[in-house]
Amino acid sequence: METKPNKLINTLDTFGVKCNFDVFGFEKITENVPEIDLSYRFDPETTISILAGFANNRRVLIQGYHGTGKSTHIEQVAARLNWPCVRVNLDSHISRIDLIGKDAIVLKEGKQITEFQDGILPWAYSNPVALVFDEYDAGRPDVMFVIQRILETEGRLTLLDQSRVIKPNKYFRLFGTANTVGLGDTSGLYHGTQQINQGQMDRWNIVTILNYLANNEEEQIILSKIKKLNNKNGKDIIKSMVATADLSRSGFMNGDISTVMSPRTVLTWAENYLIFNDIEYAFKLSFLNRCDELERPIIEEYFQRSFGIDISDAKVANVKE
Repeated sequence: METKPNKLINTLDTFGVKCNFDVFGFEKITENVPEIDLSYRFDPETTISILAGFANNRRVLIQGYHGTGKSTHIEQVAARLNWPCVRVNLDSHISRIDLIGKDAIVLKEGKQITEFQDGILPWAYSNPVALVFDEYDAGRPDVMFVIQRILETEGRLTLLDQSRVIKPNKYFRLFGTANTVGLGDTSGLYHGTQQINQGQMDRWNIVTILNYLANNEEEQIILSKIKKLNNKNGKDIIKSMVATADLSRSGFMNGDISTVMSPRTVLTWAENYLIFNDIEYAFKLSFLNRCDELERPIIEEYFQRSFGIDISDAKVANVKE
Protein backbone atom coordinates (compact mmCIF):
# COMPACT_ATOMS: atom_id res chain seq x y z
CA MET A 1 0.00 0.00 0.00
CA GLU A 2 1.35 3.43 -0.96
CA THR A 3 2.12 5.67 1.98
CA LYS A 4 1.48 9.09 0.47
CA PRO A 5 -0.86 10.56 -2.17
CA ASN A 6 1.40 12.54 -4.52
CA LYS A 7 -0.54 12.70 -7.79
CA LEU A 8 -2.18 16.10 -8.34
CA ILE A 9 -5.77 15.63 -9.56
CA ASN A 10 -7.44 17.98 -12.03
CA THR A 11 -10.84 18.12 -10.34
CA LEU A 12 -12.52 19.92 -13.26
CA ASP A 13 -11.58 17.18 -15.72
CA THR A 14 -12.11 14.31 -13.29
CA PHE A 15 -15.23 15.36 -11.38
CA GLY A 16 -16.60 18.37 -13.26
CA VAL A 17 -16.06 20.71 -10.29
CA LYS A 18 -13.51 23.42 -9.56
CA CYS A 19 -11.96 23.45 -6.08
CA ASN A 20 -10.11 26.24 -4.28
CA PHE A 21 -7.68 23.70 -2.84
CA ASP A 22 -5.30 21.13 -4.28
CA VAL A 23 -6.44 17.51 -4.33
CA PHE A 24 -3.90 14.70 -4.42
CA GLY A 25 -4.47 11.03 -5.10
CA PHE A 26 -2.34 7.90 -5.19
CA GLU A 27 -0.38 6.89 -8.28
CA LYS A 28 -1.34 3.24 -8.32
CA ILE A 29 -4.49 1.20 -7.83
CA THR A 30 -4.01 -0.98 -4.76
CA GLU A 31 -6.14 -3.36 -2.72
CA ASN A 32 -9.43 -1.90 -1.44
CA VAL A 33 -9.55 0.83 -4.10
CA PRO A 34 -13.13 0.79 -5.48
CA GLU A 35 -13.76 0.17 -9.17
CA ILE A 36 -14.56 3.19 -11.32
CA ASP A 37 -18.09 3.43 -12.69
CA LEU A 38 -17.63 5.51 -15.84
CA SER A 39 -21.35 6.30 -16.06
CA TYR A 40 -21.53 7.75 -12.55
CA ARG A 41 -22.84 11.33 -12.28
CA PHE A 42 -21.39 13.52 -9.53
CA ASP A 43 -23.44 15.99 -7.53
CA PRO A 44 -21.25 19.15 -7.49
CA GLU A 45 -21.85 20.28 -3.88
CA THR A 46 -21.46 16.79 -2.43
CA THR A 47 -18.37 16.14 -4.54
CA ILE A 48 -16.63 19.29 -3.32
CA SER A 49 -17.44 18.34 0.29
CA ILE A 50 -15.99 14.84 -0.17
CA LEU A 51 -12.90 16.20 -1.93
CA ALA A 52 -12.41 18.62 0.97
CA GLY A 53 -12.49 15.61 3.27
CA PHE A 54 -9.77 13.85 1.32
CA ALA A 55 -7.60 16.92 0.70
CA ASN A 56 -7.91 18.64 4.09
CA ASN A 57 -8.59 15.74 6.45
CA ARG A 58 -12.13 16.87 7.23
CA ARG A 59 -14.66 14.51 8.79
CA VAL A 60 -17.56 14.49 6.31
CA LEU A 61 -21.14 13.34 7.00
CA ILE A 62 -23.56 12.97 4.08
CA GLN A 63 -27.26 13.04 4.89
CA GLY A 64 -30.01 12.10 2.48
CA TYR A 65 -32.98 9.91 1.70
CA HIS A 66 -32.62 6.19 1.07
CA GLY A 67 -31.27 5.38 -2.38
CA THR A 68 -29.70 8.73 -3.21
CA GLY A 69 -26.28 7.10 -3.54
CA LYS A 70 -24.52 8.59 -0.53
CA SER A 71 -22.00 5.77 0.00
CA THR A 72 -21.50 5.21 -3.72
CA HIS A 73 -20.66 8.89 -4.11
CA ILE A 74 -17.80 8.56 -1.62
CA GLU A 75 -16.61 5.35 -3.26
CA GLN A 76 -16.56 6.85 -6.74
CA VAL A 77 -14.53 9.85 -5.56
CA ALA A 78 -12.11 7.48 -3.80
CA ALA A 79 -11.90 5.33 -6.94
CA ARG A 80 -10.70 8.27 -9.02
CA LEU A 81 -8.15 9.21 -6.35
CA ASN A 82 -6.93 5.57 -6.11
CA TRP A 83 -7.63 5.91 -2.39
CA PRO A 84 -8.34 2.65 -0.54
CA CYS A 85 -11.89 2.77 0.79
CA VAL A 86 -13.68 0.44 3.21
CA ARG A 87 -17.37 0.57 4.13
CA VAL A 88 -18.84 -0.58 7.45
CA ASN A 89 -22.60 -0.76 7.88
CA LEU A 90 -23.49 0.31 11.43
CA ASP A 91 -26.57 -1.84 11.84
CA SER A 92 -27.73 -3.07 15.23
CA HIS A 93 -25.57 -6.20 14.95
CA ILE A 94 -22.28 -4.29 14.83
CA SER A 95 -20.77 -4.06 18.31
CA ARG A 96 -17.73 -2.45 19.88
CA ILE A 97 -15.88 -5.77 19.66
CA ASP A 98 -16.45 -5.93 15.90
CA LEU A 99 -14.80 -2.54 15.46
CA ILE A 100 -11.98 -2.79 18.01
CA GLY A 101 -11.11 -6.50 17.85
CA LYS A 102 -11.23 -9.51 20.14
CA ASP A 103 -9.25 -12.45 21.47
CA ALA A 104 -9.20 -15.39 19.10
CA ILE A 105 -7.68 -18.85 19.18
CA VAL A 106 -4.93 -19.16 16.56
CA LEU A 107 -2.50 -21.91 15.62
CA LYS A 108 1.20 -21.09 16.03
CA GLU A 109 4.00 -23.62 15.76
CA GLY A 110 1.47 -26.40 16.05
CA LYS A 111 -0.04 -25.04 19.26
CA GLN A 112 -3.31 -23.32 19.92
CA ILE A 113 -2.88 -19.96 21.62
CA THR A 114 -5.13 -17.04 22.41
CA GLU A 115 -4.17 -13.88 20.55
CA PHE A 116 -5.82 -10.50 20.15
CA GLN A 117 -6.89 -9.79 16.58
CA ASP A 118 -7.50 -6.20 15.55
CA GLY A 119 -10.90 -5.21 14.22
CA ILE A 120 -11.45 -2.98 11.21
CA LEU A 121 -10.97 0.26 13.16
CA PRO A 122 -7.37 -0.14 14.44
CA TRP A 123 -6.30 -1.41 11.01
CA ALA A 124 -7.93 1.43 9.07
CA TYR A 125 -6.76 4.06 11.57
CA SER A 126 -3.16 2.96 11.06
CA ASN A 127 -3.26 3.04 7.26
CA PRO A 128 -3.97 5.49 4.42
CA VAL A 129 -7.58 4.34 4.15
CA ALA A 130 -10.93 6.10 3.77
CA LEU A 131 -13.31 4.51 6.27
CA VAL A 132 -17.03 4.98 5.56
CA PHE A 133 -19.64 4.38 8.26
CA ASP A 134 -22.92 3.59 6.49
CA GLU A 135 -26.19 4.18 8.36
CA TYR A 136 -24.26 6.19 10.94
CA ASP A 137 -27.46 7.22 12.71
CA ALA A 138 -28.41 3.56 13.31
CA GLY A 139 -25.31 2.69 15.35
CA ARG A 140 -25.53 1.28 18.88
CA PRO A 141 -24.52 3.57 21.79
CA ASP A 142 -21.40 1.54 22.66
CA VAL A 143 -20.28 1.78 19.01
CA MET A 144 -20.92 5.52 18.85
CA PHE A 145 -18.64 6.19 21.81
CA VAL A 146 -15.84 4.26 20.10
CA ILE A 147 -16.30 6.33 16.95
CA GLN A 148 -16.27 9.54 18.95
CA ARG A 149 -12.61 8.88 19.80
CA ILE A 150 -11.57 9.09 16.15
CA LEU A 151 -13.76 11.99 15.08
CA GLU A 152 -11.04 14.35 16.27
CA THR A 153 -8.56 14.64 13.39
CA GLU A 154 -5.61 14.28 15.77
CA GLY A 155 -7.43 12.00 18.19
CA ARG A 156 -5.74 8.82 19.31
CA LEU A 157 -7.45 5.47 19.57
CA THR A 158 -6.88 3.96 23.02
CA LEU A 159 -7.35 0.21 23.43
CA LEU A 160 -7.62 -0.17 27.19
CA ASP A 161 -7.66 -3.96 27.24
CA GLN A 162 -4.50 -3.99 25.12
CA SER A 163 -2.73 -1.06 26.80
CA ARG A 164 -2.20 0.37 23.31
CA VAL A 165 -2.54 3.86 21.96
CA ILE A 166 -2.84 4.10 18.17
CA LYS A 167 -1.89 7.30 16.39
CA PRO A 168 -3.85 8.06 13.22
CA ASN A 169 -2.13 7.61 9.88
CA LYS A 170 -1.63 11.01 8.28
CA TYR A 171 -3.80 9.92 5.35
CA PHE A 172 -6.58 8.15 7.22
CA ARG A 173 -9.94 9.68 6.28
CA LEU A 174 -13.36 9.27 7.88
CA PHE A 175 -16.78 9.63 6.25
CA GLY A 176 -20.31 8.82 7.35
CA THR A 177 -23.72 8.51 5.71
CA ALA A 178 -27.06 8.95 7.44
CA ASN A 179 -30.75 9.27 6.69
CA THR A 180 -31.24 11.83 9.48
CA VAL A 181 -29.09 14.58 10.97
CA GLY A 182 -28.78 13.14 14.46
CA LEU A 183 -32.29 13.95 15.67
CA GLY A 184 -33.62 10.41 15.37
CA ASP A 185 -36.64 9.29 13.36
CA THR A 186 -38.77 12.45 13.47
CA SER A 187 -40.63 11.60 10.23
CA GLY A 188 -41.53 7.95 10.88
CA LEU A 189 -39.67 6.93 7.70
CA TYR A 190 -36.54 5.48 9.28
CA HIS A 191 -37.28 3.11 12.14
CA GLY A 192 -34.17 2.15 14.09
CA THR A 193 -32.31 5.42 13.73
CA GLN A 194 -30.96 6.90 16.95
CA GLN A 195 -30.64 10.36 18.37
CA ILE A 196 -26.97 11.27 18.26
CA ASN A 197 -25.13 13.09 21.02
CA GLN A 198 -24.81 16.75 19.99
CA GLY A 199 -21.18 16.75 21.10
CA GLN A 200 -20.53 13.99 18.61
CA MET A 201 -22.42 15.73 15.80
CA ASP A 202 -20.27 18.82 16.43
CA ARG A 203 -17.17 16.78 15.65
CA TRP A 204 -18.23 16.25 12.04
CA ASN A 205 -16.46 19.10 10.26
CA ILE A 206 -18.66 19.05 7.15
CA VAL A 207 -22.31 17.98 6.89
CA THR A 208 -23.71 17.93 3.35
CA ILE A 209 -27.07 16.87 1.93
CA LEU A 210 -27.48 14.66 -1.15
CA ASN A 211 -30.85 14.54 -2.90
CA TYR A 212 -32.11 12.45 -5.81
CA LEU A 213 -30.86 13.24 -9.29
CA ALA A 214 -32.92 15.25 -11.75
CA ASN A 215 -35.09 12.97 -13.91
CA ASN A 216 -33.20 13.60 -17.15
CA GLU A 217 -29.85 12.81 -15.50
CA GLU A 218 -31.19 9.56 -14.04
CA GLU A 219 -32.55 8.61 -17.48
CA GLN A 220 -29.13 9.15 -19.05
CA ILE A 221 -27.43 6.98 -16.43
CA ILE A 222 -29.82 4.08 -17.02
CA LEU A 223 -29.50 4.38 -20.79
CA SER A 224 -25.70 4.36 -20.49
CA LYS A 225 -25.89 1.11 -18.52
CA ILE A 226 -28.57 -0.59 -20.65
CA LYS A 227 -27.64 0.12 -24.23
CA LYS A 228 -30.42 -2.08 -25.67
CA LEU A 229 -32.91 0.55 -24.57
CA ASN A 230 -31.00 3.44 -26.13
CA ASN A 231 -33.54 3.96 -28.91
CA LYS A 232 -36.74 5.98 -29.25
CA ASN A 233 -39.00 3.27 -27.84
CA GLY A 234 -36.56 2.47 -25.03
CA LYS A 235 -36.06 6.13 -24.12
CA ASP A 236 -39.81 6.62 -23.77
CA ILE A 237 -40.03 3.57 -21.50
CA ILE A 238 -37.11 4.72 -19.32
CA LYS A 239 -38.62 8.21 -19.08
CA SER A 240 -41.88 6.73 -17.75
CA MET A 241 -40.01 4.44 -15.35
CA VAL A 242 -38.11 7.37 -13.86
CA ALA A 243 -41.32 9.40 -13.66
CA THR A 244 -42.91 6.53 -11.66
CA ALA A 245 -39.90 6.51 -9.35
CA ASP A 246 -40.11 10.29 -8.91
CA LEU A 247 -43.75 10.03 -7.86
CA SER A 248 -42.85 7.30 -5.36
CA ARG A 249 -40.15 9.52 -3.87
CA SER A 250 -42.57 12.41 -3.46
CA GLY A 251 -45.06 10.03 -1.86
CA PHE A 252 -42.35 8.70 0.44
CA MET A 253 -41.29 12.19 1.53
CA ASN A 254 -44.93 13.10 2.18
CA GLY A 255 -45.48 9.94 4.22
CA ASP A 256 -48.03 8.45 1.77
CA ILE A 257 -45.98 5.28 1.23
CA SER A 258 -43.24 3.60 3.26
CA THR A 259 -41.16 2.15 0.40
CA VAL A 260 -39.29 4.24 -2.14
CA MET A 261 -37.93 3.52 -5.59
CA SER A 262 -34.21 4.22 -5.55
CA PRO A 263 -32.20 4.72 -8.76
CA ARG A 264 -30.93 1.18 -8.19
CA THR A 265 -34.52 -0.11 -8.22
CA VAL A 266 -35.25 1.68 -11.51
CA LEU A 267 -32.16 0.10 -13.04
CA THR A 268 -33.30 -3.32 -11.80
CA TRP A 269 -36.75 -2.70 -13.29
CA ALA A 270 -35.20 -1.88 -16.67
CA GLU A 271 -32.98 -4.98 -16.51
CA ASN A 272 -35.95 -7.19 -15.63
CA TYR A 273 -37.95 -5.64 -18.46
CA LEU A 274 -35.28 -6.85 -20.87
CA ILE A 275 -35.52 -10.35 -19.39
CA PHE A 276 -39.33 -10.68 -19.33
CA ASN A 277 -40.21 -8.20 -22.10
CA ASP A 278 -43.17 -7.08 -20.00
CA ILE A 279 -43.20 -3.68 -18.27
CA GLU A 280 -45.97 -4.53 -15.79
CA TYR A 281 -44.55 -7.91 -14.77
CA ALA A 282 -41.05 -6.48 -14.39
CA PHE A 283 -42.49 -3.66 -12.25
CA LYS A 284 -44.22 -6.14 -9.94
CA LEU A 285 -41.07 -8.24 -9.53
CA SER A 286 -38.73 -5.27 -9.10
CA PHE A 287 -40.76 -3.08 -6.76
CA LEU A 288 -44.50 -3.57 -6.29
CA ASN A 289 -44.33 -7.01 -4.64
CA ARG A 290 -42.15 -5.73 -1.79
CA CYS A 291 -44.49 -2.86 -0.95
CA ASP A 292 -47.12 -2.89 1.78
CA GLU A 293 -50.33 -4.42 0.43
CA LEU A 294 -52.38 -1.43 1.59
CA GLU A 295 -50.06 0.95 -0.29
CA ARG A 296 -50.06 -0.92 -3.59
CA PRO A 297 -53.10 0.93 -5.03
CA ILE A 298 -51.24 4.23 -4.53
CA ILE A 299 -48.14 2.86 -6.26
CA GLU A 300 -50.23 1.41 -9.09
CA GLU A 301 -51.66 4.92 -9.56
CA TYR A 302 -48.10 6.25 -9.94
CA PHE A 303 -47.58 3.68 -12.70
CA GLN A 304 -50.81 4.71 -14.40
CA ARG A 305 -49.97 8.42 -14.29
CA SER A 306 -46.49 7.83 -15.73
CA PHE A 307 -47.34 5.34 -18.48
CA GLY A 308 -50.81 6.62 -19.26
CA ILE A 309 -52.33 3.14 -18.88
CA ASP A 310 -53.73 1.08 -16.03
CA ILE A 311 -51.22 -1.42 -14.71
CA SER A 312 -53.51 -4.32 -15.57
CA ASP A 313 -53.63 -3.11 -19.20
CA ALA A 314 -49.86 -2.71 -19.60
CA LYS A 315 -48.80 -4.21 -22.90
CA VAL A 316 -45.70 -6.14 -23.76
CA ALA A 317 -43.39 -3.87 -25.73
CA ASN A 318 -40.76 -5.43 -27.94
CA VAL A 319 -37.20 -4.30 -27.39
CA LYS A 320 -35.50 -3.00 -30.51
CA GLU A 321 -31.89 -3.98 -30.92
